[in-house]
Amino acid sequence: MATRSDHDPFDLGFEADDDFATTGTAPGAVLGGDDPFAEFPSVRPRETVSAPFADLPLAEPYAPKPPAAATAATRAPPIEAAEPVAPVVHPVGTTEALVQEVLAAADADMGEAAVPRITIHAFCARAETVALVEAAAADRRMARASTIAQPGGLEAAVAYYQNQSTPSLVLVESLDAAPRMLALLDGLAQVCDPGTKVVVIGQTNDIALYRELMRRGVSEYITQPQGPLQIIRAVSSLYADPSAPFIGRQIAFVGAKGGVGSSTLAHNFAWSMAERVQAATVMVDLDLPFGTAGLDFNQDPLQGVLDALTQPDRLDPVLMDRMMVRCGDRLSLFAAPGALDQDYEIPADAFEEVTQKIRGAAPFVVLDLPHSWSAWTRRVLIASDDLVVVATPDLASLRNAKNIIDLVRAARPNDAPPRLVLNQVGVPGRPEIPVKDFGEALGLTPSLVLPFDPKPFGQAANNGQMVAEVAPKSKAAEGIDHLARLISRREPPAVQKTSVLSSLFKKK
Repeated sequence: MATRSDHDPFDLGFEADDDFATTGTAPGAVLGGDDPFAEFPSVRPRETVSAPFADLPLAEPYAPKPPAAATAATRAPPIEAAEPVAPVVHPVGTTEALVQEVLAAADADMGEAAVPRITIHAFCARAETVALVEAAAADRRMARASTIAQPGGLEAAVAYYQNQSTPSLVLVESLDAAPRMLALLDGLAQVCDPGTKVVVIGQTNDIALYRELMRRGVSEYITQPQGPLQIIRAVSSLYADPSAPFIGRQIAFVGAKGGVGSSTLAHNFAWSMAERVQAATVMVDLDLPFGTAGLDFNQDPLQGVLDALTQPDRLDPVLMDRMMVRCGDRLSLFAAPGALDQDYEIPADAFEEVTQKIRGAAPFVVLDLPHSWSAWTRRVLIASDDLVVVATPDLASLRNAKNIIDLVRAARPNDAPPRLVLNQVGVPGRPEIPVKDFGEALGLTPSLVLPFDPKPFGQAANNGQMVAEVAPKSKAAEGIDHLARLISRREPPAVQKTSVLSSLFKKK
């Protein structure tokens, strides 16, 4: 492909020296007496050619923080705050390792910001950056993107695209000073196709340089990324659709073996999220032939998750609202049919599409996964933001839980590890693996240990209620509430106290 000398997408038709100089001050006095762009030649007048990099305006991540009022007016608050909560005492105590795990999960929390099917070329100046880009490319959020990382930096990118077409995104690293970096970017602009986005990795955390790059049409500027998540965030933000529906956090519950109580804990956890934490929650029962969510919530809906899975292309917010049943002000249920009159041969793509659409219905979506292994089970486990593995303290649970956790850790190297819940601990007369040994074998500290207490669980199941409704002061109810606070990283709203005098003077 011939060089496009008539196309200068970085050229916006202004003098860099005049733009950064203040009134009555020589250009050399800017930024402590050194003008980083003084050696850069003047930019020729802009021609009537659109800039391929200027189609997406971005914020200024390295600009000084404006006053609170200005920040509130110019930038929308995040959907879900991922602030780490203080350690909460629960029936089995809280260890320092568990607190550190919560903080790590909060730092790694990204929600579901998957990168679309694009091609990314990365030209890195350092071997460390090549490793970071390769680690980011292996992340689950970039599974659909095709990424190629190679050394050479910005100069190699300019030479490479002299006779090659540019991909959707070009990520370049430069160790040069500002004048040379801008000169090389001008050369890259001459050979870039319209629609290509450019992300620059540099060494200087300079607001003047950042503003100059933004004016020249660069999509994003990163200084010395410390981990793959920083690169993933930069790439995903470029392709975020403002009109796309809200995406909530997906929390999957899976049992290490049958009969460990994974479904019961998932249902009680969803109820606690809605009633105790007071967050809008959707409970999805994916155990199609033997699901018990309808029984536990005392509901018998005519439609449920099977109707959504058989017609995923028609599932929109209106149809979804008809299929879900309300179990409270903040809890909705996608129940399973729980029937054996048909075979449930549903492709994995249908499960992925339906769960992705359900995530737009509430801030938190709880999935009750069956104790079976298939392609869709694997994909749902890996795609979930939080994974809770429920086990009992026996050898079979230990082996199966280790297989699940090792699989998920390998597939999600940049995510927080799964959470382990030990249930039915202390059954009379049953030999058990000690809790400490069980956690050490898995390399995890249990997030929750529930003692064997069949009475409240049996009574709740027979009544179609939750454990917290039957026995609100039980250790099981307190433990499930603790798990809800731990995963949601929220504290329940403070209860307003009422006095006798306030009721006496209350207007009737």
